[in-house]
Order: sequence, then C-alpha cells, then structure tokens
Amino acid sequence: MPTNSVERVRDILVRPFSLAGLTLPNRVVMAPMTREFSPGGVPGEDVAQYYARRAAAGVGLIITEGAYVGHDSAGNSARVPHFYGDEALVGWSAVAEAVHRAGGRIMPQLWHVGMDRTAGNPPVPDAPRIGPSGIALDGTKSGREMTHADIDDVVAAYATAAASAEALGFDGVEIHGGHGYLVDQFLWAHTNRRTDAYGGDIVGRSRFAAQIVAACRQSVSAGFPISFRFSQWKMNHYQARVAETPQELQTMLGLLTDAGADAFHCSTRRFHLPEFEGSHLNLAGWAKKLSGKPSISVGSVGLSNEFLQVFQGEQAEVTGIGELLDRMERDEFDLVAVGRALLGDPEWLEKVRAGRVEDLTPFHAGLVGSLN
Repeated sequence: MPTNSVERVRDILVRPFSLAGLTLPNRVVMAPMTREFSPGGVPGEDVAQYYARRAAAGVGLIITEGAYVGHDSAGNSARVPHFYGDEALVGWSAVAEAVHRAGGRIMPQLWHVGMDRTAGNPPVPDAPRIGPSGIALDGTKSGREMTHADIDDVVAAYATAAASAEALGFDGVEIHGGHGYLVDQFLWAHTNRRTDAYGGDIVGRSRFAAQIVAACRQSVSAGFPISFRFSQWKMNHYQARVAETPQELQTMLGLLTDAGADAFHCSTRRFHLPEFEGSHLNLAGWAKKLSGKPSISVGSVGLSNEFLQVFQGEQAEVTGIGELLDRMERDEFDLVAVGRALLGDPEWLEKVRAGRVEDLTPFHAGLVGSLN
C-alpha cells in the first residue's frame, strides 16, 4: 500500500483523540500563526471567519495566533489581539462561536513577549522591556530584570486570561513558552542569569513556567485542557537549547506536568529531525516518552522547506506526508500541528484525506496575513 494512500491517511491521521477529556475528531491541529489583523487588539468578524473556514474544512483543533495577556509589558504591536478588555473578549467570544458553529474545537494561545518588546511600541507605549534578567536574545542588557512582584503580576495575568477563555466557551488554552518570548526567556540559560529561585539549573529556570501553569490550572475547571508550547530554537538563535540532554528535558516536563499541563506542543522547524543523538525521536517524541502526556509535533509538515527559507524567497513546494504517517503509526506523538500549509490552503486536510494532493495550493510568503 502506498505510504500516503487515502486509506492510510484515514486510518492514521483521521482518528479521534481525547485530549484531557476533550474529544477531537482527528489528529490535525492548526498551528498558531501571528498575522496582526486585529486593529487595536480586537479580533473582528474577519478573524472569526478565518478560523471558522479551517474548522469547516475538518481541522480537529485550532490553536489561535498568540494573544497578549493583560500585562502592560506583554505586547509589541497595535494589531496583535489582546486576551483582556471587554471589547477584545467580545471579539474572541464571536471567534469561538464561529468555530463551534463550523464543527471545530479551538484554544487561544496566551502570550507575553518579554524582552522582545521595543520600548515605545503599543499597546502600552510607556511600558518597560522586562525579562528574567533584562537580557535580550542577543545577550545585551537592554531591559529591566523582573522583580518578584513583576513575576506575580504576570502569573496572575495568565491565570485571568485562562479563566476568561473558559468563560467565553473556548475548549482549552495554550501557554506560549517558546521561541524566545518571556516564558522561554526564563527557561533558557542564555537569557536567565538570575541567582534566586528562578534561575540557575533547569529546576530554577522552569519555576516561572510551572507557576503560570499552576495558576492557570487553579483558575479553570479540572476538565479544561492546558497545553504548553515550547521550543529549543529561538528567533535568530536556531541552535539554542533549553534542555541539553533528555534528563534536563524530563526534569522540565515533569515540573510542568506536576503543575497541571495536559499536553506539550513541541515547536521544531522540521518535524522529521531527531532531537538528541542516539535516537530518531523528534522533540515531540521525546516529550511524550518522558512525560507520559500527549504531545503535538510541528515543523514543515507537507512542505519542502522550513518557514525562514520562504521569507528568503524560496518557494515552498507541496510534499507527501509518508514519514509523518509512519511516525504517527508508531505513536511517537499524538497530534500534528500544520501551519503554513493550512495558511496557504484552508482545505489542506480535506484534500489530503481525499487523495487530492495535486490540488493543494503551495505556500508562498505573500500569503502571510491572508484572510482566506
């Protein structure tokens, strides 16, 4: 049987899955992708229809673009959605309703940019750049080290946002802990030089993330899923590593699991690359093996290159998903997040499921921000 036959896609990719009690109709997740189409931080009807179209085309779970939590230093753009304030939350309620009407499931991704913020930028121009040590990804001291009061305020902002997500009818929530933003800045030794309980080894560096997860867990009902997204790589630091060994990764994931994380969304640029020497497992494979929790893999699914090459002018060509199916058949990970392929073609899953690979729309950089 061909490695990506219609029958094999159906048997492997289009299987239901239970995520902390949330029933998903298949194993495909829409990956979070920032688009900056929410003027004033308020998602409008166009945003609702953007997500609803992917839900109507069969995507099992949608994870929204990152939305700023209610902390003055959380953001860096006037067009990224907020997850606080009456007007923005009304907009998000309409998004959730539209996705549910289309038969989908949806989680917002909660975000704080930390030291990635540019001083003077909206939504709060006077807010300072803050981080675990006031150190940017390039190693420069260009912001303010967070006090314990700052830490408490940010943790509370995440908990409030998680409670709002449940109240608005979302199906779960994801905490953005990757890509060099605030939570990741605590996890990564390069940006976390603290000498208190929030720094040092992987236990100390994981404390802030675990407190956020625990606070979110306490603010929502027991059956409300919490996903934690993390990465080794950072923007412009693609060889960076939070966990140098499987043992360090196990320690971090154990602390997050104990705090209440239900799933791990493991961001890599290419899903098929091994994470540690001596094993073919990717980051999601290791996360599932070490934590016992469901894991989500992501990275260049269905496309010939990774996202940076697209922005350098290289066309992304459609590829088969045989290796993805092989790994999922072995239950290395449970779900797969699809990003650019779904941005370029909302009907990606329908076409793959029907064997219409020749009808898939290739992704190109001009599609970023598309409302299709």
